[in-house]
Amino acid sequence: MQLRSRHLLGLEGLTRDEINHILETAFSFKNVLQRPIPKVPTLRGKTVVNLFFEPSTRTRFSFELAEKRLSADSANFSASTSSVKKGETLKDTLRNIEAMRMDFVVIRHSASGAPHFLSRCVDASIINAGDGTHEHPTQALLDMMTLKEKTGKLEGLKVVIVGDIEHSRVARSDIFGMRTMGVDVGVCGPPTLMPRGIEEMGVTVYPHIEDALKEADVLNMLRIQLERQGTGLFPSLREYRNYFGLTKERIDRLGKDVIIMHPGPLNRGVEIDSEVADGDCSVILNQVTNGVAVRMAVLYLLAGGRGKLEGDDNA
Repeated sequence: MQLRSRHLLGLEGLTRDEINHILETAFSFKNVLQRPIPKVPTLRGKTVVNLFFEPSTRTRFSFELAEKRLSADSANFSASTSSVKKGETLKDTLRNIEAMRMDFVVIRHSASGAPHFLSRCVDASIINAGDGTHEHPTQALLDMMTLKEKTGKLEGLKVVIVGDIEHSRVARSDIFGMRTMGVDVGVCGPPTLMPRGIEEMGVTVYPHIEDALKEADVLNMLRIQLERQGTGLFPSLREYRNYFGLTKERIDRLGKDVIIMHPGPLNRGVEIDSEVADGDCSVILNQVTNGVAVRMAVLYLLAGGRGKLEGDDNA
């Protein structure tokens, strides 16, 4: 099977078969990563440019590591030291980079839709590493991989995303991808951080975290994205924690196990307590590990990979 598009701009519109194919390929690459020499020659001779206009630790490092594990050549772009500071447009920046013969562009940008715009301007395959408040498709894919690895399934799971839904690209990609895979998705957070008409996306809205905890098999905790917000959306971080923070006391009162996820970075003591983030129910570090395998799978499939991995006798 081959993906229908040569880009990964988002999960909206991807079929269940496509998502399953990406996840199955990612599990194969996770086997590769566990070898003594965790590397395959699959993308030897291909060039990937990592174009990050926003700060990133996990996503950027994960993509860079995935590229190295696939034997691709990679180049890293930093907006703070580029001609963007001199007024060069995004389109001109990318077309100049493309003139250096690149095959893939991994882009993170503060403007929603930036990857879609670039996909119409250049011949390289575009991978969305997060655009504004729109989507973050590889994060949602690694979330689904982690859940499938933990529970053996996706269909029928009840996942509640808690926090700043309005400004979260992770929430949107999770909703699109998980609902396609048969997951029952809910959202929980302050009304001021909840998008208008969110119910139209097919999710259940929980006004209180206690209600979400009772129903959920999985809680995906989001940080408060102060860098994307206006002012006055909630009284204080302390107030937010009191009403929506995942505290050890709330978990202890629950009387059942709930899988705890977080896309990072964590604001410990705000949306999640350290005892919960580091506890037995947390799969946060598993998400980070699976991120490399997922990004390897996406690059491989967009390069035309279909089935058995080159050099992988166990795939």
